[in-house]
Amino acid sequence: MVHLPSWFPILFVLVLAAALSVVLMGLTKLLGPKKVSAVKLAPFECGSEPSGTARERFGVKFYVVALLFIIFDIEAVFLYPWAVLFQDLAWYGLASMGVFLGLLVLGLVYVWKKGALDWDLES
Repeated sequence: MVHLPSWFPILFVLVLAAALSVVLMGLTKLLGPKKVSAVKLAPFECGSEPSGTARERFGVKFYVVALLFIIFDIEAVFLYPWAVLFQDLAWYGLASMGVFLGLLVLGLVYVWKKGALDWDLES
């Protein structure tokens, strides 16, 4: 049996979000500044003049740190539902989360010992 009325609030929020984004983009186009100058077209970075080229290569270190951040950040995604259902899962849930966190800590120690978290711009 399909319960379509329970999906109406979600549909309402999606339609509201789409309508709000269209209205805000229209207002920006309508009320936004119209005069174009060299200063307005210049790229803006933290209040300082841009230097170098946009085609500069980044070291692999930046990507490794970003991937490690994502991997260890996903831990929170698994911890939240576990914390909500902590009493229902009982000892099995505690043991499985202990194994999960133990493996995560081992991975962090491994990455740390390998030097992947050392932020050295020369290497």
